[in-house]
Amino acid sequence: MLTTALMGAEEQHLSEAGMRSRKDGARSSGAQVEKLIHLALPVRLVHMENGERSVLELACTYDIHPHGARLRSSRDLKVGDLVTVERGRTKSVCKVVWAAAQDSPLRGQFTVECVKGNRVPWEEELRQMEEHYLPVIPDWPTRKRCLNALPRESHNRRRRPRFAVKGGANLAEIGGRSRLEGRLEEISEYGCLISSGNLLTPGTALRLVLNMCDVSIALRGHVRYTAESRAMGVEFQEIRQGDRPLLDYVLQQLKKPRVEDFADLEVITAHLAAVAG
Repeated sequence: MLTTALMGAEEQHLSEAGMRSRKDGARSSGAQVEKLIHLALPVRLVHMENGERSVLELACTYDIHPHGARLRSSRDLKVGDLVTVERGRTKSVCKVVWAAAQDSPLRGQFTVECVKGNRVPWEEELRQMEEHYLPVIPDWPTRKRCLNALPRESHNRRRRPRFAVKGGANLAEIGGRSRLEGRLEEISEYGCLISSGNLLTPGTALRLVLNMCDVSIALRGHVRYTAESRAMGVEFQEIRQGDRPLLDYVLQQLKKPRVEDFADLEVITAHLAAVAG
């Protein structure tokens, strides 16, 4: 009954949750891409307060990876807090490296890195399971035929808004040996623009991990074009299972006006008022 309830809770919150979120302690764009599995596992959390074991809480993972997991808690956790994660007879002391803001759709979620323990409590699942990817556009063949049927002059190639963003990109050629790092310049729902000192040939299939807004998202796609020998446009085709809500979350964050924009407007307004006086 407990496992069923926890799995149900996982499904209830998945639509609002991102697959993998990090803030302090996030990996750089050049870090090796590790396996990350979207899986709900019931665990026990023992919260540590003032260096001592405190409250026991039943929880569930959203995703697991070789050094930690993303979970959800009813308690207000902060970056740097320690918790013991127990599953069966295996337990590991972990440190919170990211925690969602209370006013965020991801509230209650946090990511931990194991800092003490010989093995992670989900080692067997990581060994047996593989990452799964889903189409970025579920009805891609139908949608593509419809788009191709439109007259060229009426076809808007930029199907979704594109936003400027600062981030890193880790790219690996599928079926090849090329691996490179780049800087993420722009992103939309269906693609991105990456600048790099080394560019891949248009048509190259690749797996990429984008690190932006304190989160990481894994996708598969291909190089659509190169621009001025400094950047390449990548079209997304598949996204790692569980990462789609996180991509939507990032795009929503990028749509919001920046605080510094309002600050600039305030300064300009004050200056104009002084001149008018």
